[in-house]
Amino acid sequence: MLKTWDDKRILLIVGGGIAAYKSLELTRLVRKAGIAVRPILTRAGAEFVTPLSLSALAEDKVYRELFSLTDEAAMGHIELSRSADLIVVAPATADLMAKAANGLAGDLASTTLLATDKPVLMAPSMNVRMWRHAATQRNLATLKADGVAFVGPEEGAMACGEYGPGRMAEPQAIFQAILAALGDSPRPLAGRRAIVTAGPTAEAIDPVRVLTNRSSGKQGYAIAAALAALGAEVVLVSGPTALAPPPGVTRVDVESARDMLAACEAALPADIAICVAAVADWRPQSVGERKIKKGPAAPDPIALVENPDILASLSKHVRRPRLVVGFAAETHNVETNAKAKLGRKGCDWIVANDVSVAGTLGGDDNAVAIVSAGGVERWDRMAKVEVTHRLARRIVEALA
Repeated sequence: MLKTWDDKRILLIVGGGIAAYKSLELTRLVRKAGIAVRPILTRAGAEFVTPLSLSALAEDKVYRELFSLTDEAAMGHIELSRSADLIVVAPATADLMAKAANGLAGDLASTTLLATDKPVLMAPSMNVRMWRHAATQRNLATLKADGVAFVGPEEGAMACGEYGPGRMAEPQAIFQAILAALGDSPRPLAGRRAIVTAGPTAEAIDPVRVLTNRSSGKQGYAIAAALAALGAEVVLVSGPTALAPPPGVTRVDVESARDMLAACEAALPADIAICVAAVADWRPQSVGERKIKKGPAAPDPIALVENPDILASLSKHVRRPRLVVGFAAETHNVETNAKAKLGRKGCDWIVANDVSVAGTLGGDDNAVAIVSAGGVERWDRMAKVEVTHRLARRIVEALA
């Protein structure tokens, strides 16, 4: 990170749910930024993560019981509720939300929430039917009216096998929401405008089928969130994904490559353009008005035409951003292909990654090389969150 928040502390309440494992990664991110973490682990939360693992990552004691003689003598739950700059509930289960909304105080977590005079940030996590239930929605409205901030939930597949809203936001998104809530984070990109493309594009074959790429959008969304946290005005031009928009980011939803280029041009002028999206290189020459059925009438092969080149278009645009960065997902000859792409596109940097490595494409890790006119800088495999922060630091340095 560009600066640490050594004088800040959060109180992290870990509720009971399968998403509790994400609280460990969240704790690691927060501690790496220099923010102190004091954890409260509910009884249900302890069914999913251990006090030892949470304590090791937080580098602090884990608090669990309301009626603990030693804890009450040493600090007391009232002091615990007011010792932090921000209280974060992740995962915020339906039970914790209901208790907080109705002023119940039967355990350490709910008592802390009732006794605090500090801002509260909740990251909901529950089954889609529980999230949509009228009682949960009433509690959500009450908590928002009381000033509680929320990040997520996201839409996607759940451990129970159902699909829909209710997944806890990813640790990176919660981390960025924490920085925004703390309010006085460093903002070296204040006054700068950034365009970030993310996710795949979808090129229609007919009303049912599309040509697309395997892209989760995670890297692009993380970059957008990081730039926004550093003060930039960020326009995130996103193809179809299941991700929630990062805090403080303006998301423009598109489908095709032509739509994405138009949205990027509409967002100009900008200081920074980061083209992360996995844009389909080709699209069908003609789109069927109805679903194309199997049989002799089906086109064989489907005629394709080349899509516009978004990275090259922005690099050569009359209102070219000061810094244009492209991404190259390669399966072989990674650096050679990235150098050639840098020359063809006219951008400033190419962030090249080897997607033949298991777990990179659509996963949470990345191994990249930064290719520029000055040479190649190789980064070891790391979490996409770490790639994001290193890239954000490089962008700040380049614009300084």
